[in-house]
Amino acid sequence: MLNWNNLDTTRAFEELKKAEKVDLTKAMVGESGGERVRKYHVPMAAGLDYNFAAKNVDDNILEKLAALADEQQLVDKYESLLNGDIINTGEKRHVLHQLTRGQLKGDVIADGVNKRAFYKEQQDHIAAFAKKVYSGEISNEKGEKFTEVVQIGIGGSDLGPRALYIALENWARAHQTLKMRARFISNVDPDDAAAVLNATDLAHALFIVVSKSGTTLETLTNETFVKNALTREGLNPAKHMLAVTSETSPLAKNEGYLAAFFMDDYIGGRYSSSSAVGGAVLSLAFGPEVFAEILDGMHEEDKLALNRNLLENPEMLDALIGVYERNVLGYQTTAVLPYSQALSRFPAHLQQLDMESGGKSVNRFGEPVNYPTGPIIFGEPGTNGQHSFYQLLHQGKNIIPMQFVGFRSNQTGMDDVIEGSTSQEKLCANVAAQIVAFACGRDNENPNKRFSGNRPSSIITGDQLTPKSLGALLSHFENKVMFQGFTWNINSFDQEGVQLGKVLAKKVLAHETDGALAEYSKLLNV
Repeated sequence: MLNWNNLDTTRAFEELKKAEKVDLTKAMVGESGGERVRKYHVPMAAGLDYNFAAKNVDDNILEKLAALADEQQLVDKYESLLNGDIINTGEKRHVLHQLTRGQLKGDVIADGVNKRAFYKEQQDHIAAFAKKVYSGEISNEKGEKFTEVVQIGIGGSDLGPRALYIALENWARAHQTLKMRARFISNVDPDDAAAVLNATDLAHALFIVVSKSGTTLETLTNETFVKNALTREGLNPAKHMLAVTSETSPLAKNEGYLAAFFMDDYIGGRYSSSSAVGGAVLSLAFGPEVFAEILDGMHEEDKLALNRNLLENPEMLDALIGVYERNVLGYQTTAVLPYSQALSRFPAHLQQLDMESGGKSVNRFGEPVNYPTGPIIFGEPGTNGQHSFYQLLHQGKNIIPMQFVGFRSNQTGMDDVIEGSTSQEKLCANVAAQIVAFACGRDNENPNKRFSGNRPSSIITGDQLTPKSLGALLSHFENKVMFQGFTWNINSFDQEGVQLGKVLAKKVLAHETDGALAEYSKLLNV
């Protein structure tokens, strides 16, 4: 039987608060620091590895985190989710995004449908459609092949798929698997759509409209914007448009689309990259086989999250170290710092994933919690960030934990030896140096040059960013967020704060406003 308890009611959390703190300026120096780096790591799927040597933990704290995982039944709750129990209590829904990449437990039957079979059917439908596009069986009005694809969506319908596309675009070029160039329209600001359309060969472009409900204001506005542009060029929008939506939405089975691919209410937007939301655009851009490799990496990482041994479960370990930092050490923010230009939009996706999921002040039953939950997430790729906000990370008054990601090889194989080392070697040297500098600090008679250290970080490393390792990386963070939600006893799968803004925006457009809302509307000439 599962017990859903607030964090501050658990015995393990009380013991965790009493544990002696770890000072990284002492733990990470000399041979003891080297021993920590060798000892404190957990293998992940697809050749990745999670190293937490530069976190404020030791064997004693890890033992107490393991006790917290057991008391909060984290793996049991993950199994319950996989078996199709109603985990999204706010909306009374299943949580089924793991089923899009494989089946780890029993069949999940919802609305009279085997959901794994449904998701696999959609993937097969997308793959068959993509192959017809490549062959020219599906073509434009003149019988010419489509060469570009543009996704129209916002939030989870944009951030995840866009981040994954950017992550693999150069890899695909190097491996001759870039089938169609992809672009994305998300912001209702008309300059966003105009910029994309001006750079797109409209006659040879497919447009994917992504909206689960078929009523998303920004997405439908941008869809009309695109349709008007196609019409002005003498093109029939119905010959260029696809839909990714639910089977009950106005976009489903609509003659205005070449095809429709389906999702459902059991997959939240920020968890939807492995569904048709990401599957359609990524399969068209890279080929269905590449998308399947992403799913394989995710599924392999999902399996690891079932391990009850904390030190063999990288997602649960990362999650609980984050809880320790948030609720015992009092750190409010986490920086995601990929030392890979390909992951330039990955922090933005993780920002939504983590902050929509963990941004809650009531528990699963609607009762206020007396402790902070999700952290603020931000980040940029290294080494760019080093010349931007790292000053605050090194010497600011607030300690900000960091999550680095780095790869030993680049994606393209293109590099040169410059001043005795390659660019990739310089990149890797920078991330290694930053981790040690943050942990150990440096003393100096000049206060401006003094670094206090004891600034924690972890790093996920791998040989190369590939479709499979990218999938494993994404699954790691999805499952980390899930385990933190279980630990805090919150619902990580709804986002009522997002819904409120949508409701009020519609009131402004309908001129149903008063008070401050009316005055701000006047300022903006709405």
